[in-house]
Formats: sequence, C-alpha cells, structure tokens
Amino acid sequence: MPTILRSGPYRFYVYSHESNEPPHVHVDRDDLSAKFWLRPVGLARN
Repeated sequence: MPTILRSGPYRFYVYSHESNEPPHVHVDRDDLSAKFWLRPVGLARN
C-alpha cells in the first residue's frame, strides 16, 4: 500500500490491485478509515 501523502494525522494511500472498482484513494487516521472515489468525487465508505 504505497502512501501518496501524509498530512498531519492523515495518511492517503492506494492499492494497485483493486481492478473491480473505479479509481479511489484510502484515507486513514488512527484506527479510522475512509475510501473516496475519484471520478466523480464521492465518499465510498466511512
């Protein structure tokens, strides 16, 4: 899971082998996580 950005307590990263899903980014903070679709931008799960 390559990290693409760290901003304060947030870690932004992508998986390279999720071919069944549209482009998205994962965001973690402590023990919480979210997934955001990139096109169109939207929250996939929280």
